Amino acid sequence: MTAKQTPFLSLEHITVRYLDKTLFDTLNWEILKGEQWAITGPSGSGKTALLNAILGKFNIINGSIHYHFYEEYCRQHTITDPWFNYRNLVALVGHHHTFRNLSNTTTDFYYQQRFNSMDADNSPTVMEYLELTEVPALLQPLRIAPLMEKRLIKLSNGETRRVMIARALMQQPQLLMLDNPYIGLDVQARKDFSNMINEIIAGGATVLLATAPHEIPEHITHVLTLENGAITGKYTRSEFIQLPLPAPATIDLPEMEADKIAALVQHSTPPSFDTIIRMEDIHIKYGENTILDGINWTVKPNDKWALLGPNGAGKSTLLSLVNGDNPQAYANKLWLFDRKRGSGESIWDIKKKIGFVSPELHQYFTSRDNCLQVVCSGFSDIIGSTKPATQEQQQIARDWMSVLNIAQHEKTPFKQVPESAQRLTLLARALVKNPPLLIFDEPCQGLDARQKEHFKKVIEQLCEHMPVTLIFVTHYVEELPACVDQFIRLDKGRMV
Repeated sequence: MTAKQTPFLSLEHITVRYLDKTLFDTLNWEILKGEQWAITGPSGSGKTALLNAILGKFNIINGSIHYHFYEEYCRQHTITDPWFNYRNLVALVGHHHTFRNLSNTTTDFYYQQRFNSMDADNSPTVMEYLELTEVPALLQPLRIAPLMEKRLIKLSNGETRRVMIARALMQQPQLLMLDNPYIGLDVQARKDFSNMINEIIAGGATVLLATAPHEIPEHITHVLTLENGAITGKYTRSEFIQLPLPAPATIDLPEMEADKIAALVQHSTPPSFDTIIRMEDIHIKYGENTILDGINWTVKPNDKWALLGPNGAGKSTLLSLVNGDNPQAYANKLWLFDRKRGSGESIWDIKKKIGFVSPELHQYFTSRDNCLQVVCSGFSDIIGSTKPATQEQQQIARDWMSVLNIAQHEKTPFKQVPESAQRLTLLARALVKNPPLLIFDEPCQGLDARQKEHFKKVIEQLCEHMPVTLIFVTHYVEELPACVDQFIRLDKGRMV
């Protein structure tokens, strides 16, 4: 065998189960030394599950995985640690962070923490998290140096991804696995990220990447396609890019029952307002950093807005002012629902009038909550099922789940339903209190083309059948529902 033909990793007839579900049945796949693979397929096809199976997180009930790179490492090194195994040579970077606070009292981040300066100071800096005083050559492609003094909680999506990969690279893994690394990145950040992965590969690492078919870095040599837990193709890169493009997703939704929606909306008619949001010369600073600079914006009832801009433009901070999460609202000229901030209303008074959907909410729900409990948590605006819902609230929640065609998931744990059903569950959570304002912050993040089209059609139907004001944040204009007709774009904290 030549060096090029040396096996690196072999999956031989593996059958994988998790809880009571078979994820893969007699799956075969081999990676040779020097090969770099991308795994692609629709949402729910098994991309993340396959990475976790390789990492050893799932139960392999038949067949076996051979970690040839581990066996070679053991032959070349003297191992004195009795607990050392293949996991020490594998790093998996997911698309959700697992950062921890500095204190022992609060072990996890909470959703509003990044906007509260005292609480944000309880999160480590990048330097503390990486346990570094200077950036080694290994991490140069990640452009970590400018981030070293930043608090983890203050990082943008793209910056967070770079820091997570830096942590993984510091383990000096033989195999680096990246799960959907492009999620939540703007156009330029995606280009930068591809270049960075190319540099990591050029540095000698073997990379295994789960991603969309149109986001495969050039140094990837092979592509594995999955569907419903089965391999549908193994291609060289040149073979894969010559395949015909899949037809655009077309969704035939059953028409939503307008009378059912009308009954739900009438169940709790919100008061009418002259203005939903009014901002005058808004300035937000953290230390020496200006995040928002002179923002003027008015949103009227039934307006449908798109909020656009690259990573780090200030979009999340702008939304935090509207959501009641940012204490700097009190030092600015801001009116929400005809009332000036700081005139006696509580955060909960504001949240009662807003339905919020964001992919980041996912990691703040516990795996114990079923989908009905997640939907019911919308009544109290509490993340998690700490406050029991009344019978009436449960019925309203069920009715919304029925309207959105996710009633079958009522008793299933939230984390165990497909990503698209999770997103619709969060949409139902936003709708249960019939809010006058809906804010969707990158709601299609992590969904495949068909699921994105489905979500978009659902929103279009809802906006057709109910009076609601909408703010929709995205990096992809094709995700915008047809009803969106007004646009605000931020760049470096300014309106452009």
